[in-house]
Amino acid sequence: MTTTTIAASAAGMPTGAMSLDNLPSHQWATVLDLERPTDTDGHDLVLRLTEIGFVPGEAVRIVASGVPGREPLAVRLGHTTFALRRYEAAFIRVTPGAEHHG
Repeated sequence: MTTTTIAASAAGMPTGAMSLDNLPSHQWATVLDLERPTDTDGHDLVLRLTEIGFVPGEAVRIVASGVPGREPLAVRLGHTTFALRRYEAAFIRVTPGAEHHG
């Protein structure tokens, strides 16, 4: 069991849940939730992510990443691709696999 899995299980998340920045490239996943930071900057960032569609149940996939350090991430959400910093993607909790993607 990895640290991510232990943390996810302890938080009541399904086994296998991880932050989007840790999702392997080209693997579909389903958004579970977004972290709720208490600081103003983090709160505003999560609000923007929610407004552009990173909401529970949405299918996401990392379609490309920069080199070195996998920064930024190109993330497919629906029919749109967004460039996210790994810091931003870390706020999004996902579980591997998605029933409806496309």
